[in-house]
Amino acid sequence: MPNPEKTAVLYRMVMPDHVCPYGRKALWLLKRKGYAVEDRHLATRAETDAFKAEHAVKTTPQTFIDGVRVGGYDDLRRFFGQRVPEAGATSYVPVLAVFAVALLLALVVVWWREGPMLASLPPAFISIAMCLLAMLKLQDVEKFSTMFLNYDLLAQKWPPYGYLYPFAELGAGVLMLAGVLTWLSAPVALFIGGIGAASVFKAVYVDKRRLKCACVGGSTNVPLGFVSLTENLMMIAMAAWMFASGH
Repeated sequence: MPNPEKTAVLYRMVMPDHVCPYGRKALWLLKRKGYAVEDRHLATRAETDAFKAEHAVKTTPQTFIDGVRVGGYDDLRRFFGQRVPEAGATSYVPVLAVFAVALLLALVVVWWREGPMLASLPPAFISIAMCLLAMLKLQDVEKFSTMFLNYDLLAQKWPPYGYLYPFAELGAGVLMLAGVLTWLSAPVALFIGGIGAASVFKAVYVDKRRLKCACVGGSTNVPLGFVSLTENLMMIAMAAWMFASGH
């Protein structure tokens, strides 16, 4: 329940054709923290522009607590001690999300095929992770290929490889998950994984370059290094396992 001693005034855009999503979040956050909120709507563009000019701000929503302007939604989160990612900051969250989803899907697939015997969980996890990572690259192949050219040794020699890579990774992942055409999928995984591992190792650990990883597409700020190296080593391990097991 709102605490009458904790009050806030929130100015947010609420127009017939647009309700500011950050305004909704700010309202919810204030109520969650126990504030009685005076919710003031900016119903037209003219009202919004006049409010911004009066308070010398560039954006809405704007929150005032005890008569003092706290700021926008990110400022409100900081006011309550919540973490706000800095613009352009590097993060491993995208790739961790991929690996977590891949593991859950692998558990479902293996359990459905084999029951509680999970011996084939690692290869299923690697195959699904390859497919998910390829999907992210395929969202914008042009952007991925450009970022990929920063460090991949083969793509630097032959740029079309940057366009082919996501399709090769997806194809190998799908075939490995299905357990068919090993004579094709295993060599492809070994090839792209081997070149990728060598490229990342050279760029990061030999040349000491600070680059963004293209492993989850071209629009993220995952730093090139351990994660990308792990992706490539997983493909190498998967190919080696399939060769050794005769799949």
